[in-house]
Amino acid sequence: MHNIKVIVEQHEDGFVAYPIGMKGVVVGQGETVDEVLSDVRSAIQFHMETFGADAFNKDVGEVLLANVTVPA
Repeated sequence: MHNIKVIVEQHEDGFVAYPIGMKGVVVGQGETVDEVLSDVRSAIQFHMETFGADAFNKDVGEVLLANVTVPA
């Protein structure tokens, strides 16, 4: 069993979720939080079945959310 941190973003047309610490692009979508978590769980499982241990970067410890300012 793997415990994977997932970022969930709310957009105007629903939710998008993606895991932290996995190689490649793994994304889930849904109209509700439950739907997006189910979809990203399925996408993660497929990614793990396809790439095995190579699907993961090193273990991710703490995840920080920070704002940065960039020139316009």
